[in-house]
Amino acid sequence: MKTYALALDLKNDPVLIKEYEAYHKNIWPEIVASIKDSGIQHMKIYRTGNRLFMQMTVGEDFSFEKKAAADDSNPKVIEWEELMWKYQQALPGAAPGEKWILMEEIFSLEA
Repeated sequence: MKTYALALDLKNDPVLIKEYEAYHKNIWPEIVASIKDSGIQHMKIYRTGNRLFMQMTVGEDFSFEKKAAADDSNPKVIEWEELMWKYQQALPGAAPGEKWILMEEIFSLEA
């Protein structure tokens, strides 16, 4: 298993942030299925202000490339991602159209 951390910003609008959180309390079943089918075993999203942090634990068969290819051919995932873009904004330095940015691990403590 491997763990990844990713970041993304929401538009800094309390109404939009509340709507975004409401969608994530009731995620479409097709989205949950696509996450699980890609090899993601655990996923959590945290928020502070308008900054989001996602933690994903994945199996050995997971790859971002395979996930992206599967998402690009799934109409419900495309619909979800287009809807979510209403609430999201790219981080500074992101490539055009790039949403979640992979974070670099700079510290780890094993107890």
